[in-house]
Parts: sequence; structure tokens; C-alpha cells
Amino acid sequence: MRSKVAIYPRLSEEDRYKKSEDDESESIQNQKSMLIEYALDHDWEIYDIYCDEDWGGADRNRPEFNRLLKDAEARKFDIVLCKTQSRFTRELELVEKYIHGFFPIWGIRFISIVDHADTDVKGNKKARQINGLINEWYLEDLSENIKSVFHNKVKNGQHIGSFALYGYQKDPNMKGHLIIDEEAAAIVREVFSLFVQGKGKQEIARLLNARGIPNPTEYKRRKGLRYKAADNKNSTLWRYFSISYMLTNEMYIGNMVQGKYESISYKTHQCRPLPKDKWVRVENTHEPIIDRELWNRAQDLIRQRTKAFTTGNIGLFARKARCMYCGYTLRSTKHRDGHYLTCATRYASIDACEGCNVAVRTLEKAVLEELHALNATYLDEKLLEEQADFNQQIEKQIAQCKAQIEAYEKQRSVCAAKVKTLYQDKLNGIITEDDFIEFSHEFHMEKERLNKQIDEANQQIQSLQFKQSQSESRRDLVQQYTNAEHLTREMVDILIDYIEVGRRYPKSKKRPIIIHWNF
Repeated sequence: MRSKVAIYPRLSEEDRYKKSEDDESESIQNQKSMLIEYALDHDWEIYDIYCDEDWGGADRNRPEFNRLLKDAEARKFDIVLCKTQSRFTRELELVEKYIHGFFPIWGIRFISIVDHADTDVKGNKKARQINGLINEWYLEDLSENIKSVFHNKVKNGQHIGSFALYGYQKDPNMKGHLIIDEEAAAIVREVFSLFVQGKGKQEIARLLNARGIPNPTEYKRRKGLRYKAADNKNSTLWRYFSISYMLTNEMYIGNMVQGKYESISYKTHQCRPLPKDKWVRVENTHEPIIDRELWNRAQDLIRQRTKAFTTGNIGLFARKARCMYCGYTLRSTKHRDGHYLTCATRYASIDACEGCNVAVRTLEKAVLEELHALNATYLDEKLLEEQADFNQQIEKQIAQCKAQIEAYEKQRSVCAAKVKTLYQDKLNGIITEDDFIEFSHEFHMEKERLNKQIDEANQQIQSLQFKQSQSESRRDLVQQYTNAEHLTREMVDILIDYIEVGRRYPKSKKRPIIIHWNF
């Protein structure tokens, strides 16, 4: 029976010779031709071609790569064929996980033509691991080089973002430079003018929405410009926060402000925010949309209007209460008879959301009532028995993890002893230097694998112990506040993840409130 082969070509950069965005690059075609010819020469049946273009070798979200792994697990083919091992992955971790781990279990052979990696060739594992190490070093060096280049560009005031700020567009004649987009800039000027005339941020958003002016994301989408897609259904609307962000953004007075985030690791796309004192700010890098006089008037107004909510119940449910219909955080407002939480989307556009408005005292009462009901529930004997069973299961899993760790540690000790024996054999001339390097490398990789398994088992124990502690503290946590007559901000933070609030039902006059507790 002929072997079935999966062909995997990959290109990480857009090919400059593409005739259109729909054309495949010449490099991808060359890879395909080479791999197809190799497969036919060996009389293999081509099962499918999995092609990732414009995806890096360290990106684990590659769509065709993940489809290939899924089909491999289903044993749909016998061989994975690549031009080089780095086309499959540049991460040593994935080399060990799939090429040396799952592929042998799934009965799949891995071959890369140019660097002669072949899991069916005895003694070839060392070469594959060296390839993996080199590719891993390449990724790390490349990441540091890119960071250095970007940091220099940022210090020099060059724009390095993927998207131009609303009101600007990237200069086609000068990389890293912004030029004014007059159509959008006119809206930016209008926003600042309305604000200094006394209009509120929510009122400005409502005025723009009433005129059908698309918000920055929708504007870029309509113009065919690059933009970051929003994940909510009202993403086309102007909102309070859009206006607030615009009114405090120094980019509009010609200052380039970048470096607000940093990458956590070259192996992930995740970033973390940096404090303001670490942001990079370069003045007069591009033409301003807002003149300094208008900017200063706007900033003075913002400072005058900013008030700290430090008394009464204001802030009790800050960032905790959400609209049940659009998902946005409710804003605090004050009326004669008390404080209320209101959905801002309702005022941004009349058709945007059903909206909701709830008194803080009403929400506080609902939370306290449910808290008291929960306390009665946790005193139920049946639930206490279920809790005991749950704890027994957790203890059993923890014991299993500890037994695994003990077994892994024994295997690790055996590896260390074998390396010492190998070294003695080398000194006695029983094995050659090359044999010693090859065998010791394999033992080292095995030791690393065991270390990783020990770490994973310890993490599992910590996770189980956390679940146990959380479970055991639930009843105590609820009972601690069972007699409370009023809520405090501390209690809300400890007990509540978030609250969904809806409009009152017309007939019953009851209001839907769903509390998502932290336990």
C-alpha cells in the first residue's frame, strides 16, 4: 500500500512579487513544486497540501498548521513533508512535542528535504534537535533585533503602529510619518470645538451618531483602511470613551506618544501595559490637527470637570455592573433622590440598546437578599456531604500527582547516573567522543522532559489545592457577611465578579439582575 503524505509549505513574509493579494507567492510555489516532486519520486500518494502564507514559524495560531496537526492525530496520512524543519516550526518545544513525541505515537514519519531531518533514520534525532536549537536561537535573536530597531524608531519619533490614529493616515512617501486625513480630521476638530463650547462627552457622541457619522473603526472599514475589529454589536457607534480618549490624546497636537505596551515574550503575542513614565514621547513629529490654544482650553475644562467620587454609595458597583443587552459597563449618575447606574449606550443612539437604569440602593438590596439566600443554601446538610466528597476527590488527585512526581524524580536520577557512567566509559576509551556527545545529549533531553513533567505535575497540585481552598472557603466567605445590612466596596470586590442588569418588565415591574459571584 502506498504511503500517504501531507505536504506543508510555509512563508513568513509577504512576497514582493505578488501580482495581487489573491496570488500565491513565487516562494510558496517553489516549495510546493519541490515537495510534490519529492513525493512523486518516492511513489507516495499526496493526501493534502497544507499551506500557510504570511505566518511566522513561531506562531502557533497558523490555521493550516493546526489543521495538519488535527488530521495527523486522526491518522489521515503517514508522512509529513517539509522543505526544512524550520518551515514546520522554529520552536524547540514543538519539535519535541510533535516530531519526537506525538508523531511516533500516531505512526507518522517526519521528513524535511533540505536539512535531511527524517524520523525513520536511526541516529538522525541529534540532527533534528540541533536544528531545533538553532531555530530557537534564531527566534530569540530575531526578536531582540526587531525590538532594538523598533525602539530606535520610536525614540526618533517614527510611527511604528499597524494602524494610523483616526484623523491621520500613513504617509505613502515617507515610512514612519503621519499625514492628516482631512475628512476625519474635520470631525476631530468639531469634537474639540463642541467640548470647549460646553457640550458633554456623551452629548457629543449622541450628536455624531444622530448625524450618521461613523466612529473611527467603522470609518476605516468603509475606507478600506487597516483597523482593529471591535467585538461588540454596537461597534459602529460613537461612545463616551471614544470622545474622552480623543480629547486627551497628544497625537492631535503633533506629539508622537508610543511605547505604551511591551511584549511579554518572543513566543507569545501577549503584551502588558507600561506605566506612563516609561512611554516614549517625541514632540512636533507631524502636523497637528488641533492648535495649542484649543488643546489647552479643552484640558483646562477636563481638569475642572474631573471630580473624585469618594462619598456615599458612588463607586460601590464601579466596573462591576453591566448592561444585560449590550454588555457595556454602567455609568454612575446623581439625581435628587439618590445615585443611579445607567447604560451609556442608550444615550449614544436611540436604537443602539434597550438600555437600563437602576438605583444603587435597589442593586444593593438585591445583592444582600441573594447573599442571605446563599448562606441558607450553604448550611444545607446535603451540600455539605457533596462538599466532603469533592474534597476527597481533590485529595485523591493530589496523591496521584505526587506519585507521578516521585516516579519522574527516580527516572531523572537514573539519567544522571547514566551520564556519569558514559563519562567514565569515555575516559576508559570504551566509547568515542562523538558517541559520548550523542548519548549524553539524548539523556539531557530526557532529563529536560522529566523536569517539564515534574513542573507540570507541581502546577497541577497547586491548581487542585487552590480549587480546594476556594471550595472550603465559600461557606465561610458567605457567612462572614450574612448579617450585613449594607455593602462596602471591599465586600463587592471580594464577593462579586460582575452583575448584569436589565430593564424592568412592563407587567410585573420586576427587574432582571444576574449576579456572578467570585465563588
